[in-house]
Amino acid sequence: MDYETANYKEAVSRCSKLLAERNLTIAFAESATAGKLAYEFSLTTYSGAILTGGIVCYNACVKEDMLGIAKETIAKYTPESAEVTKEMCRSLQRKMPAEVRVAVTGLTAPGGSESPQKPVGTMFYCIMYKQIVHEQRVLLEGNPSEIVNQSIAAISLAIWSMLTSKR
Repeated sequence: MDYETANYKEAVSRCSKLLAERNLTIAFAESATAGKLAYEFSLTTYSGAILTGGIVCYNACVKEDMLGIAKETIAKYTPESAEVTKEMCRSLQRKMPAEVRVAVTGLTAPGGSESPQKPVGTMFYCIMYKQIVHEQRVLLEGNPSEIVNQSIAAISLAIWSMLTSKR
């Protein structure tokens, strides 16, 4: 199953079940997905056992104020970047401890930091588990809702892969 063809609800359900089976908790720092990622995990039967919570930091000032992301980092790389996403994920551990931490930023619609090198549909996510850091940049197509749903599928499948790989 890949994220472009995956049913995002099915991917979240599978991921949630695996987290519960492994007694792991998860927390989210969300920008472009605006809380929908945590929301989808909250709908599973495992939510009480796995979901620590989430922070929606759509605006750059919330990334700065709530997560402590340096203004200089945001100015240098833009709010929708791999660098800011990784810092959001690191900061999440201090705000909301969980074994699995996920941060996501990106461009679901025009009006952000899009450019020819970073068009609308570019999404960044970072997942941290133990000493493993998984960073990904994906280019998705569709309307904002479709891009968010594809992102949720991609992130859920990446978590599944991290937890089931023999590292």
